Amino acid sequence: MTSPLVSTAGLATLLAGPRPPVPLDVRWRLGGPPGRAEYAAGHLPGAVYLDLDTDLAAPPGAGGRHPLPDPADLQRVLRAAGVTTDRLVVVYDAADGSIAARAWWLLRWAGHDAVAVLDGGHAAWLAEGRAVSTDAPHPEPGDIDVRPGQLPVLAAGRAAALARTGTLLDARAPERYRGDTEPVDPRAGHIPGARNAPFAAHTDGTGRWHTPAALAERFAELGVTPGEPVGAYCGSGVTAASVVLALEAAGVTTREAPAALYAGSWSHWCTDPERPVATGPEPG
Repeated sequence: MTSPLVSTAGLATLLAGPRPPVPLDVRWRLGGPPGRAEYAAGHLPGAVYLDLDTDLAAPPGAGGRHPLPDPADLQRVLRAAGVTTDRLVVVYDAADGSIAARAWWLLRWAGHDAVAVLDGGHAAWLAEGRAVSTDAPHPEPGDIDVRPGQLPVLAAGRAAALARTGTLLDARAPERYRGDTEPVDPRAGHIPGARNAPFAAHTDGTGRWHTPAALAERFAELGVTPGEPVGAYCGSGVTAASVVLALEAAGVTTREAPAALYAGSWSHWCTDPERPVATGPEPG
């Protein structure tokens, strides 16, 4: 794949081909209900459901609300889903790709080179009248070997330094960035020097991603310079993965030089009272 995104038409063609991709359904909503119920009601044919909380993250704790999973656990999950080293994996969520991007990022971090997110997700697939299924597939076990560390990860100290010396993007909604409200974590605000880049701005009202040119223009307005260090964080390291994806889709970063992810994100940063917190809008 030359792009981290695949269209519904493109996926339909691939699924009908001689070596179809492995589809993964990762629908999830903060606060529920569980996505598994939506999956059971209808999903892309052949799709296996993976749960963000239990399959794509370690238990919450010192590392944040969605720490990176143990590599052995991730390998077990991916193999059970039928993920192999030589087949494309296509991940989708309900619509905007913000959750699917976490699975995309994890697979790339684990060393899988062929992964894409379905543009528009399940909503776009349904809107076009494409086939869905309620059958639970039982794929042949995959052979993926998880090799963690194939995408760059930021620790708290490196995230703070990047906010000073490069560009650190905060993917949360503006009101959470400013510290007006914090519905999930114990402290409100943002990492000093970070710039607000809400993940919701990556897509239009239907959940489809903006064009590479439009995404590139947005990142330019945020002060991101191609070739310069850039990283992203969010509440718990999930939606920030969509910033990493959007930067690559826009051509601002490349597969060879991707953006870095602060995996613990705000849920990790704010637990240490020694770490500084900024509030209010970005400086003019």
